[in-house]
Amino acid sequence: MPFQPVQPEKLSRAVVRQIEQLILRGILRPGERLPSERELAERLNVSRPSLREAIGELQDRGLLTSKAGSGVYVADVLGSAFSEALIELFSSHDEAVFDYLAFRRDLEGIAAERAARLASETDLKVINQAYAKMEKADRRNDPAVEAELDAAFHMSIIEASNNVVMLHMMRSIFDLLKQGVFYNRARIFQQFITRDELLSQHRAINEALQQRNPAGAREAVESHLDFVNAALADQIRSDKNESIARLRYEHDSNA
Repeated sequence: MPFQPVQPEKLSRAVVRQIEQLILRGILRPGERLPSERELAERLNVSRPSLREAIGELQDRGLLTSKAGSGVYVADVLGSAFSEALIELFSSHDEAVFDYLAFRRDLEGIAAERAARLASETDLKVINQAYAKMEKADRRNDPAVEAELDAAFHMSIIEASNNVVMLHMMRSIFDLLKQGVFYNRARIFQQFITRDELLSQHRAINEALQQRNPAGAREAVESHLDFVNAALADQIRSDKNESIARLRYEHDSNA
């Protein structure tokens, strides 16, 4: 018969599995500090030796890292998909920026569609809260804050898709996402496009998600990123026209 004796699980192994699941599900994030050894042992209801054994195993596997005098942190293994130099190239060269926007359009459209179907009620509350923060920041007219919250709103949709592969892939390029958002907004606002236009697009995304409308959520995301793509292309053309106009003006002035 294909049965094996049941072996009692070591406490340290149970701790390892719990922390693994928290990292896999994106609840514990790269760079996040774990509670102190005493506090964590109390929360998990295990002895400190069992906890140390579990932490040691996770450190050996590269999931956790310790900093002298600071504590134990979730390792930043997800942020290494691209070097900082390559991220800068992606965000500053037109060809890469448009490819990046196309990638975001495809992936975030799928994520929004999944989120509308599969998100929990709490997931939807997180998305709604992220949108509310954008709306509030918009009134303060602070572009840096707006851009940060814009990225957080889009990331909350990825998280609500409840696909751990998609979640970690997007987290691994989150620096690229953040820099892309900063770049796109800065260039778009040069055209005097109002913040209300962008905010209304995010409102449409949020409303479709809150209504659990998969097709509507995907369409709203794709429409928003199509708008960003077109506005950015217009601004690039405007920049080129401006450089030509300046040369013409300088030539005529010196004639």
